[in-house]
Amino acid sequence: MKRVNPPIYNQYYINTGDGPTVILLHGLFGNLNMWLPLVNTLKKEHRVIIPRLPIFDLPVEHTNIKYLVQVLHEFIEWNKLTNVTLVGHAIGGQVALWYAHLYGSNVRKIVLSGSAGLFENSPFISEEYNPERDYNYVHEKVKDAFYQADLVPDQLIEEIYQAVQSIPKRLTLGTLARSSKSLSVSPILARLIQPVLLIWGLQDKITPPEVALHFHDLLFNAEVKFIDNCGHLPMVEHPEKFTEYVLQFLNRVEPVKSNLKSTSSDD
Repeated sequence: MKRVNPPIYNQYYINTGDGPTVILLHGLFGNLNMWLPLVNTLKKEHRVIIPRLPIFDLPVEHTNIKYLVQVLHEFIEWNKLTNVTLVGHAIGGQVALWYAHLYGSNVRKIVLSGSAGLFENSPFISEEYNPERDYNYVHEKVKDAFYQADLVPDQLIEEIYQAVQSIPKRLTLGTLARSSKSLSVSPILARLIQPVLLIWGLQDKITPPEVALHFHDLLFNAEVKFIDNCGHLPMVEHPEKFTEYVLQFLNRVEPVKSNLKSTSSDD
């Protein structure tokens, strides 16, 4: 891969802890704070890294999912990371799946939450979105991603509002949306032999629970954990439950090439 701006690909938001490596991959509007409860627990026994995916820094010709996968690959190679677990949300999940398909020998496990790659219904990456909408409209649309509207971070609303008001960023969102839709993960899911944990909000309107079940049906070795009273960001709305599921999954010894699948909801 020809580097456009090498320093971007080797920056990270967080690099903490010691032990098996866990890489957290944000979506289009990834906010560092959304991962902090998970990071604070995992870092006790794992090395936790949140790389900075340069979503709004890529030239138009490189604004696509495949290129973000190569960015992740270069980041992992540059930092000499091996046998990693990938935790991906939204487009971060789609990037994780394609990375595992291309570089599977370096992936131990995968966790997906509200992952793109099969179906995603976001008002901010659709052709119909009107940039003339005001801040209150954006606020209401962001609230739709949450079951508990009072948990919507003001910083997230501001980040999205500023992005959709910027012509270059709006073009990036549209370009990535088209790339995401055209690069479905459906053909590759059955080939992935790594254990996959799907953590999904039962009230997710952006990637509804049926999407999690579709992922589950197509993956070779997967399980689903549904969280009730939860929208598109379970790590924000139910951080303790989300962290509990991830930790159990990471610490579990997996049978060799098991294709047993399970679905469950929180107690």
